[in-house]
Amino acid sequence: MSFSPSLRRLVLAAALAAALPAAGGPAAAETLKIGVTPGPHAEILEQVKPVAAEQGLEIEIVEFSDYVVPNEALNAGEIQANSFQNQPYLDNQIADRGYALETAALTVNFPLGIYSSKHDSWDAVPEGASVAIQNDPTNGGRSLLLLQDKGAITLREGVGYAPSVADIVENPKNLRFIEIDAAQTPRVLPDVDAAAINTNYAVEAGLTPEQALLREDPKGPYVNILVVRSQDRDAAWVAKLVAAYHSPAVREFVETRFEGAVLPSW
Repeated sequence: MSFSPSLRRLVLAAALAAALPAAGGPAAAETLKIGVTPGPHAEILEQVKPVAAEQGLEIEIVEFSDYVVPNEALNAGEIQANSFQNQPYLDNQIADRGYALETAALTVNFPLGIYSSKHDSWDAVPEGASVAIQNDPTNGGRSLLLLQDKGAITLREGVGYAPSVADIVENPKNLRFIEIDAAQTPRVLPDVDAAAINTNYAVEAGLTPEQALLREDPKGPYVNILVVRSQDRDAAWVAKLVAAYHSPAVREFVETRFEGAVLPSW
């Protein structure tokens, strides 16, 4: 059976129209892989997902158990964003590893605490006590700054945001510092006199802010951030993702779920 040229054109047009989505119909969702650490960051992203879906973004949450791999994965393009770190940590990673990463937005603040399963107050911590701190420069330095702020140690002047144990110039209690991976700090509580624990790991371990012997004031540069590759900074999906994270629904969840242990920073 043969068709006239004009009829063939009509058949072809109809076939093309059937293959394309109807005008005004829903566009395919854009999938974003976002790296987080377990605990609050993952919980918050779960609340961001339905809000982002309204903007045509489908979020796939990828959990990492440490603080190093999420930036490696992002820089390599294996994920599109991550949400787990603060600005000093990112700056240090960029300086050390040359990553082309940028901050897209502020997220939440996790005031760091010094916890103990052996002592009820910092005054009760004995001379020569063992104190576990994180072995990465940013978080370990942050813990030392907290101890200095509370009068437990003195650091040399000009140390900035990443001091090390070598920068301690006064140590009245002769504290012994044990440097370990941040994720392990809650697990060593039975073995040390005290441990500096990031709030996301403290919450995951069932610790509350009220249990901290010392606690960081919710100020300074340690607000957490949403990070993307430099080449994606101006992409439309970044603005949509930030708007979803900064939505009233997500703020209400953070304030209700964490009761002050995690603070919205927008």
